[in-house]
Amino acid sequence: MPHPLFLPCQLGDLTLPNRIVMAPLTRNRANLDGDTPHSQHVRYYSQRAGAGLIISEGAQISAEGKGYFRTPGIYTDAQIEAWSAVTDAVHDKGGRMFCQLWHTGRVSHTQFQPDGQPPVAPSAIRADAQTFADGGMVDTSMPRALETDEIPRLVNDYIHAAKCAKAAGFDGVELHGANGYLLDQFFRSSSNQRDDRYGGSVENRTRILKEALDGLLTVWDGSRIGVRFSPFSHAGGVEPDEPMETFLAAIARCNSAGVSYVHLVEGETGGERTMEDRQIAVFREAIDGAYMANNGYDRQMAMDAVDGGADLICFGVPYLANPDLAERLAAGDDLNKPDPDTFYGGGAEGYVDHPFSVAEPVSA
Repeated sequence: MPHPLFLPCQLGDLTLPNRIVMAPLTRNRANLDGDTPHSQHVRYYSQRAGAGLIISEGAQISAEGKGYFRTPGIYTDAQIEAWSAVTDAVHDKGGRMFCQLWHTGRVSHTQFQPDGQPPVAPSAIRADAQTFADGGMVDTSMPRALETDEIPRLVNDYIHAAKCAKAAGFDGVELHGANGYLLDQFFRSSSNQRDDRYGGSVENRTRILKEALDGLLTVWDGSRIGVRFSPFSHAGGVEPDEPMETFLAAIARCNSAGVSYVHLVEGETGGERTMEDRQIAVFREAIDGAYMANNGYDRQMAMDAVDGGADLICFGVPYLANPDLAERLAAGDDLNKPDPDTFYGGGAEGYVDHPFSVAEPVSA
């Protein structure tokens, strides 16, 4: 009998063929004109349709939400049309795909912002971080603090992006509340020093999460919404202060909204698993929906985690070089090795040219 990792399961009202999830992976290959995906994105994602669920690379919810060179958006008609070709191809191969809704906040640069304006953030505190720009890595720009009366406009941007994701044929959305980006900046006292209803207490710092989720629920049922957190990560220059108190409160917000899953980065983003197992167990027990585990998983770790109560296992780097990762893991096959030089930017090399274990599947 196959291990439960490789067997069908329910995620809300969706039946997944396995518990293996393709993580959201920024690849910096969108069209320069309009921040749209293109034909290579269609092939890239459809190659990976064997995953139980694909989560798209982060798609900025507005021009203001952009923080990196050549990342796609999900807020214009052209972007809807381009993403529709991607979701159609994934569905043609029997896959399911959520769109990750992304606002980078202060992890940005003036060159990406409309009219060269400063990026926005909870507070005017520059991130101790860099971003990928035209020509290489650059220090992030000094942000300006969002005014209290701007928050409804920001929530409306999430709502609009959610509507665009539905129009583009996605099966659901993931709200990006991790890795030092805008929502995560609100959660942390190191980046949020506001004295209004969005700063200070844990309740106030997670208020924007509640408002964003309430907005998404006007577009999608909770069974088609997930949320990503990274309680222990320093990504984007944030400090993991009071991670248990802060993120148990954030999880309670997710439970109230009835979201389908909570996606947790277990430790440093793309780095060491710095948390303790007991902390993960506390978070897992607090989540009403599915628990999606992420960070450095291999086949045996994934099976052990499912045996220990995780519902879904998210794989990132292995999916870069293994379009048929789910099938390889199920068969116990060897994996292709990814080339870090091709992770960000570029063309087909290191993106859509990795060999399949058997043969690349055709559309259904």
